[in-house]
Amino acid sequence: MDIQDTPQPAPFFVRGKLVEGQDTIHRSRDLGVAFATPELHLNALVHPRTELPPLLNVPLAEIMDFLTEAGQKLLAKGNPAVEACIERMTRVSLQPHAVVAGAIREAASYLDRQSMMEVVEKNFANPKVLDEWVPQADHTGRRSFVRAYPPRLIHVLPGNSPGMGIRSLAQGALVKAVNLFKMPSADPFTTVMFLQIMAEVDPEHPVLRSMSAVYWRGGDEAVELVLYRPQYFDKLVAWGGGDAIGNVMKYIGPGFQLVSFDPKTSISMVGREVFADEESLAQAAELNAQDVSILNQEACVCSRFTFIEADQDQADRYARALAERLRIDRTGEGQPRPLDMALKEEIDTLRLMDEDYAVFGASDGRGIAIRSDEPVDFHPLRKTANVVRVDDLMKAMKYVNVATQTVGVWPFSRIPQLRDRLASGGAQRTVRLGEAGPSTIGNPHDAMYPLHRFVHWMAHEDGCNGDD
Repeated sequence: MDIQDTPQPAPFFVRGKLVEGQDTIHRSRDLGVAFATPELHLNALVHPRTELPPLLNVPLAEIMDFLTEAGQKLLAKGNPAVEACIERMTRVSLQPHAVVAGAIREAASYLDRQSMMEVVEKNFANPKVLDEWVPQADHTGRRSFVRAYPPRLIHVLPGNSPGMGIRSLAQGALVKAVNLFKMPSADPFTTVMFLQIMAEVDPEHPVLRSMSAVYWRGGDEAVELVLYRPQYFDKLVAWGGGDAIGNVMKYIGPGFQLVSFDPKTSISMVGREVFADEESLAQAAELNAQDVSILNQEACVCSRFTFIEADQDQADRYARALAERLRIDRTGEGQPRPLDMALKEEIDTLRLMDEDYAVFGASDGRGIAIRSDEPVDFHPLRKTANVVRVDDLMKAMKYVNVATQTVGVWPFSRIPQLRDRLASGGAQRTVRLGEAGPSTIGNPHDAMYPLHRFVHWMAHEDGCNGDD
């Protein structure tokens, strides 16, 4: 067998214990690279409801201390577990080595104590509800206690960002959940790698006993018909494309809720002020290119469509400048992987339709900009930007919907004019052009506060004042 096709070992982590084995061979989603996993035992993945959650009475401060120490180990230079994970990820991922390494190390920012506290405080008006039954009363004098009780969660992790497994582990720990992580075929390594680092800190910590991370092929009913049930889990936290979300929807019913991070598309809006001078055009094109290029345009926050107030000649000027900046190697990728053949054919066809489209750059994966009067009917990927000409940015609002995540705007002074219209259309976040990347710590994600949605809200009614 060719060494490139030798299955990479992808161990599981089940309720605090590493499980090794190469019983089942799978193929990664993007590159078809083989990886091998242990046999999947479904009974071991279920934490019986007759047993209290392991983190129930562990103070949140202690959990944060544990996560912080693990985060420091993740950042330690030369950590062999991290280096081995990066090498394995590079084989199965579309992302180059430098991007994988950067994304994993950047995920340590989720484990900074101050950041974790900000997230908790913005998700919960009174963070004490995570640690105890908090007393309260209404205006009639009726008393009660409320607790954000640890939920039982299945996380269907995304495969487009190597750090998301680490982020989800931190979120699951902060709400003291019993967690089952379904790893993606595009990243069957990172989540278990970080659980192993946690075990280096304290192999018996209740955080670890609350965590399981395994892989099965999405849509495998032999697994999902068993696990996706309210007697075992409260909520399914699902990331992914339309097919992945559509698959899990069929299991949702009374007692088993969906917290969905649906597939999203992000866009840019550039006002006519960009043509005031060459400096403005260069600045906007550079910021636009930064937003397109995040994770090589794999993440939901990456801009795919840029709506610009311009006539056709102006739009071509801008698209040409944007294409030049897209072709800058910002990730250390070197020779990029070629475009998917279907995408390349779509782009090359537009080159022949020069009355309606203008294409700037080569179809080689280094970056390309397509000028049009309507959005293209395919999904731009691999540093492909569609520059859509409009007479007024308000006319671009018809393209904004509930699948629109982030909107980058230039000039920045136009944001207050646009944000209400964007929100009405369904968009979830507006930023300065060039700042589509990291969000303000603790802000809503996909129009919700996730941790607030994760927990099982429980009330203990205690009667009226004066009652025994």
